[in-house]
Amino acid sequence: MPAVSWTGLERDIAACTRCPRLIDHCRETAQVKRRMYREQTYWGRPVPGFGDRAAGVLFLGLAPGAHGANRTGRMFTGDRSGEFLYAALHRAGLASKPESLSHDDGLRLRNAYITNACRCAPPANRPSRDEIERCRPFLDREFDGLRSLRVVVALGKIAWDAALGRSRALAREAFPRPRPAFGHGNETTLTLRRRRPPLALLGCYHPSQQNTQTGRLTGPMFDAVVRRARRLASDR
Repeated sequence: MPAVSWTGLERDIAACTRCPRLIDHCRETAQVKRRMYREQTYWGRPVPGFGDRAAGVLFLGLAPGAHGANRTGRMFTGDRSGEFLYAALHRAGLASKPESLSHDDGLRLRNAYITNACRCAPPANRPSRDEIERCRPFLDREFDGLRSLRVVVALGKIAWDAALGRSRALAREAFPRPRPAFGHGNETTLTLRRRRPPLALLGCYHPSQQNTQTGRLTGPMFDAVVRRARRLASDR
């Protein structure tokens, strides 16, 4: 399998226009802006993944926030979801800082990489199934480039389904039956023809403001998933 050009991948993601509805929303949001960010220049286009390219753990989310990653140009950066996520990664020793403020703030991830199933901020945070499918080749290229990857943490059901879709495409004969169901703390194994050893897939509630403010996802709950991911990554 040829080596992945990360520069080329990031360029292709940022230049993608496959989903006109999403591109229009990204650009409109970047023009209208939120009042508190009116002096800032928004990224306003598809957002590449971020992190350690030798990572053993991949955190896979849904889509960029309209005034978060769509503004800053970095995954889970500039909104409440990112505040929760990066604080947890710092506690686990996977991030050099407890917060991610901008794409050039000096933050570094260790043994962790972050991406989304959909690279554009969708209206009402709801990408369509077709839009997610059009984005899948980018996720495939990231999986191929993350040669040391051992664990995928799916932040929500859409991310879980995206990871399972990758497994189904590459290892139809070994795809687990019945289809593994998403749930916080659920685990399954993805057996991929072109990867040894298999990947562990962990389910985790998305660190959205709705989940964290209602207590559906707490810091200790998230920390437990991260610890499990780190342990599995070191064991494989």
